[in-house]
Amino acid sequence: MAGMHAQSYALDSTWRALLKDLGVSPANALRRAGLAEDLLQQPSVRLASADYYRLWDGIEAELGDARLPLRLCGAIRSESFSPPLFAALCSPNLLCAARRVAQYKRLIGPMRIDVTEERDVVSFELTWLDAPLTPPLSLVVTELLFSVAIARMATREPVRPIEVTTTVLPSPIAAYEQFLGVRMRRGTKHRVSFTAADAHRHFLTSDDSRWRTFEPTLRQRLADLDASVPTSERVSAALLEGLPSGLVTMETIARRLGLSKRTLQRRIEDEGTSFQQILKETREALARHYLEKTSLPVAEISFLLGFSEPNSFYRAFRAWTGTTPDQARRAV
Repeated sequence: MAGMHAQSYALDSTWRALLKDLGVSPANALRRAGLAEDLLQQPSVRLASADYYRLWDGIEAELGDARLPLRLCGAIRSESFSPPLFAALCSPNLLCAARRVAQYKRLIGPMRIDVTEERDVVSFELTWLDAPLTPPLSLVVTELLFSVAIARMATREPVRPIEVTTTVLPSPIAAYEQFLGVRMRRGTKHRVSFTAADAHRHFLTSDDSRWRTFEPTLRQRLADLDASVPTSERVSAALLEGLPSGLVTMETIARRLGLSKRTLQRRIEDEGTSFQQILKETREALARHYLEKTSLPVAEISFLLGFSEPNSFYRAFRAWTGTTPDQARRAV
């Protein structure tokens, strides 16, 4: 599924400063990842997901410390310029910060943040959009800790989440739970939750005038990113979001991408594929991911892939692979 693998992450100048603060040699970390040793000297770099994940693993290996996410949170500086950090710190509170970061997260990488408010709880849920690739555990945990670090940096208060859930718990777990002030739970989602009071707590770093000055630049960068991404890849990303709801007709995806159905079809065909082919490849890749990497029941996987009932999924999977979902899982 070449389109989905073409998802990329941005490397900005803050990486050089962060690695310096961590005491990590950029050249050594890049060498471990099999990447050019002068990569971080280049002014603007985007790495394919697989390369970015190798870089992340290389940094962790070079650091020699399983607490990389904690070390990174300790090294973040308010003067470090990166779009998510700037968008967050200029915000009036954590809820607004999360919504802004969610809007511009695609500038950094193929991730989505869903912000929900329910009664007295505000939750941020992270989803990676480059399946079937799996992000490194330390990257997932860093993203979860980021909101806590931002809240504390911006309020100068010891803000604690009320719940942190992820699919694989980090080690040493005690160090992470001490930082968070709450026990981490294992679940099917990557989610961090705060009380509504903490989510609305005033940010001392709030600066609306600076935000208004900079926001048009972010909007333009987002538009440029969309323009540079192949239509088939944009369709894949939209399908990943829409599959669980079953809203995956060409009409629905075209509306989500701001295109007419005819324009969408023409652009896809110009790239040498079809909507049905992209849908099939997306479903097949996700099915293999869920079967190989999770213990989700087949019936639930069927739902997540947008099938009306499990038998439809069984028939489709056999047509794709010549085997059944259960046989594929046992073969791992």
